[in-house]
Amino acid sequence: MNEEIDTVNLLAKDYNFIGLLKFAFPSMVMMVIMGLYTIVDTIFVSNLVNTDALSAINIVCPVINIIVGVGAMLSNGASAIIARKMGEGKNKEARQNFTLIIIVGLLLGAGITCLGLLFLNSMIWGLGASEVLYPYCRDYLLILLLFIPASMLQMLFQNLIVTAGRPAFGMILSIGAGAVNIALDYLFMVPLNMGIRGSALGTGIGYLIPAVIGLYFFTRNKGGLYFEKPRLDGAMLLESCLNGSSEMVSQAAAAVTTFLFNSIMMRLLGENGVAAITIIIYTQFLLTTLYIGFSMGAAPIISYNYGSQNHDRLKRMVRMCLSFILGTSVLIFIFAQLFTSALVGLFSDQVSTVYLYARHGFSLFSFSFLFCGLNIYSSALFTALSNGKISAVISFLRTFGLITTALLILPAYIGVNGVWLAVPIAEGMTMILAGVLLLGYRKKYHYL
Repeated sequence: MNEEIDTVNLLAKDYNFIGLLKFAFPSMVMMVIMGLYTIVDTIFVSNLVNTDALSAINIVCPVINIIVGVGAMLSNGASAIIARKMGEGKNKEARQNFTLIIIVGLLLGAGITCLGLLFLNSMIWGLGASEVLYPYCRDYLLILLLFIPASMLQMLFQNLIVTAGRPAFGMILSIGAGAVNIALDYLFMVPLNMGIRGSALGTGIGYLIPAVIGLYFFTRNKGGLYFEKPRLDGAMLLESCLNGSSEMVSQAAAAVTTFLFNSIMMRLLGENGVAAITIIIYTQFLLTTLYIGFSMGAAPIISYNYGSQNHDRLKRMVRMCLSFILGTSVLIFIFAQLFTSALVGLFSDQVSTVYLYARHGFSLFSFSFLFCGLNIYSSALFTALSNGKISAVISFLRTFGLITTALLILPAYIGVNGVWLAVPIAEGMTMILAGVLLLGYRKKYHYL
């Protein structure tokens, strides 16, 4: 009982800026580690296999986007609901909801694996694989699909361990899984010479470790959040899906835009162009993990204070969050501009055609870092406030609506530079709308 009170009190504390950073720090580290071991996968594939294998990963990336979207929708949507109910003192109901979400996530993961294996070849050709890229795509996706249930659990536990008031444990778990993933990548790809299949197997086992440990943790843990006999609650499941819909929208949109990026680059620059955009997309993911992790880490506090109707504390939290996001955005942009050559050089030899394409592209693409932080945080804030509709609108515009429009128009007039500028233009326009929405809803939610 004391542990349960301690867990709730952790969310109920009156944080200053340093305290907020300390609470969010484990989530930030988790996301940065995830970004690092994701990018290490692609660096290993590019350098130990070839850039065609790197292109193949991006060809099948839309499938992975959809899978991540389902997991993120459930985890982020449910996390806000569970934290809110804990703030309202409904702890038993929160635990029942938590257990139900885990079961649903596991079943969805198993269903996706079965469907994916059944339509594997059709998906790969439909995603635009060339004859050169097809074998790499099949070897990678076939193995990865087998680990989708574990991937789903990993995503759920990643958020819900924070909601349970144990962000430090989540950080340690993420670091451990990432280290094992990198070690296995090397083992499978170098001594065992498994090529791109080794990368997929290392990634899959990297999913499995936090999934198994998370199951053990919530079985043994007797704090504020642990497994309890669930009650079927269709309304809660629907609310979770709607509340987390922005994350699903974001990933589904990323799947479509990745397909468009690949198709346009294959037409303009061939396989080397696809490799270049792959480098930029994965580097972007690494550099935006700080925004994502901070937003995830702060979200349970926002949800708790919203649930307990502590408006003064909610205002302080949101103002501190906005200050951090805006300041970090400028720093990440400067970093990206200063270290463009070094970042791109991790993937490709500096005299290669792929390197030249990617270095030029990233120098333009990196302007997006000035805008995307506020967009990511705004979407997460509205999710934490259980306003999935507004959150989804922001995600839809920045990850699909405006990018797709830019990709369909700009390359026709300015060629490949239109591809590199599509994301900065979309993020900049979305930031304007996000600012308007933040001001427009301030009186309803009392966060400013």
